Amino acid sequence: MPGPPPAANVNGLAIAALVTGIVCVLPPLGMVLGGLALGRIRKRGERGTGMAVTGIALSLVSTLLVVAGIATGTFRDVSDGMREAVDEVSRTRSTFDLRKGQCFDSPGGIAEAGSADVTIVDCAGPHDGEISGSFTITGFGAWPGDEAVEPLAERRCEALNTAYAVDGWAVPDNASTYYYQPSKESWAIGDRSVTCAFAAEEGKLTGSVRNDGTSLDRHQIAFLEPVNRIDAVLWEEPEADVEDDRKANVAWAGKVSATLSTTAARLRAHPWPSAARKPVADLAAELEAARKHWAAMAAATDPDTFWEHYEPAYEALPPDLGARARGALGLDVTPPPGFADDSGGSDEAAGSDGTDST
Repeated sequence: MPGPPPAANVNGLAIAALVTGIVCVLPPLGMVLGGLALGRIRKRGERGTGMAVTGIALSLVSTLLVVAGIATGTFRDVSDGMREAVDEVSRTRSTFDLRKGQCFDSPGGIAEAGSADVTIVDCAGPHDGEISGSFTITGFGAWPGDEAVEPLAERRCEALNTAYAVDGWAVPDNASTYYYQPSKESWAIGDRSVTCAFAAEEGKLTGSVRNDGTSLDRHQIAFLEPVNRIDAVLWEEPEADVEDDRKANVAWAGKVSATLSTTAARLRAHPWPSAARKPVADLAAELEAARKHWAAMAAATDPDTFWEHYEPAYEALPPDLGARARGALGLDVTPPPGFADDSGGSDEAAGSDGTDST
């Protein structure tokens, strides 16, 4: 007795039409595949009519939705939103990953940045901070504590910031030194990096604060580097008066005297452009005259002699440290607020008040 006839094969195009309709890949393709499948099914007696019809129906609905989306702009909005999201993710970084020259925003402002994500932004627009460099802490095994890390970070970041913005007069008034340092927890997993930055104490920074060898010419650098050292050494004045710590005070006065002498010599040695020669020579002469008072302070064997030269030493320093020479060299000629009134000491606001542990 003969067996039952073999079952008809399921048409492959019908299966493809159904799958295409379900997953909405190229919606019109499902209708094309479904139409071809129906024709072959009729000719070959194959199965799959239901799948082909379902695929055509689903593809038709998908095609209508695509047309409606294009007509109303919905797809464009979705596409734009996806691009914005991808762009936002690509610009989001941890403070661990920030690199020199990058400008960034912090969602909660600079004081809330911590180790949270920040967003890299164009330095030309408003931003919370700009990275000036980073360094790795060495010489410690176990966590040394904030009392050891903070002074190191403050000192090294001040140096990196000075190298990043050689002309301090061109730095915005609301920019101060800021840094991200390891925390006890991050130290335990190997974090030894300190990231240094200029950050907005209030409002925002606009435009890069960077001015170094990438933007300054050789004459500007030759002027700024030695003159900057004068301001730096003046800030090293001991907190204790000479009556309480004569050794530290006379050592500091000796350092100032040596810095003034070295600066004057370097200014005289450089081949300046013609317009800058006289103002630079005048500045060198003023520095040399002031140096004599600082040398007398350094040689003082008693507090009275030290104080006798203290005010004359400061008064002999050019109050603007060479604004005429700056103008001749094309540098900023407007001193920072209070520059002429500064009398040494340490800028507490530049470090410990602007730090964060990562």
